[in-house]
Amino acid sequence: MITLRKSEDRGHANHGWLDSRHTFSFAGYYDPAHLGVSALRVINEDRVAPGGGFAPHDHQDMEIISYVLAGALEHKDSMGNSSVIRPGEVQRMSAGTGVTHSEYNASREEPVHFLQIWIRPDRTGLEPGYEQRRFPDHERRGRLRLVASADGTEGSVLIHQQARIYAGLVDGAEVITHSLDAGLSAYLHVARGEATLNGTALKAGDGATLREERQLVLNGGRGGELLLFELP
Repeated sequence: MITLRKSEDRGHANHGWLDSRHTFSFAGYYDPAHLGVSALRVINEDRVAPGGGFAPHDHQDMEIISYVLAGALEHKDSMGNSSVIRPGEVQRMSAGTGVTHSEYNASREEPVHFLQIWIRPDRTGLEPGYEQRRFPDHERRGRLRLVASADGTEGSVLIHQQARIYAGLVDGAEVITHSLDAGLSAYLHVARGEATLNGTALKAGDGATLREERQLVLNGGRGGELLLFELP
């Protein structure tokens, strides 16, 4: 069964420096019908104006993944990490027992467009951790590239949950097929462009929850950039 979540139905908050779309309930947006899927708790599509950003703030017991679509995101945290995240890179921060961090647009001229993703860990009280890796376009072109997993396989970043995140690019005649193990749920998010999932057309910002689906076929891409979450 495929349940659609249309882009225009998401929560929305505009703070001037930040324009944010919430796939699931977040901050001042609450919808009891959209609280997440399994361990996937947050997908926020954020656009941060030049020079703007999130001042230092605290997190605890959450796996936080940042996926930049355009621009550059500057990160600093209380673990001593300082980095800039660009398109094609995935950053994972395990908040664990507690982390303070900030995220700012690294440019004074161009906006930054990124996805902020939260996944509940499989246990609390973990030691905080940080990881950042690059996944070039050619590794995601016409396929789903594993970018996050519980064991770090295939060079993916490690998350403390029995979930797997894949990133893919689909355009023109490209066709991506993917099998889901029995008993798993999944969520597909279209980050940019367009694509067709099992015959259903999706556009940027759309998502789909998949339950009891064993085979995915993604085609009809027009500059499509996709994230697939396999969930326990």
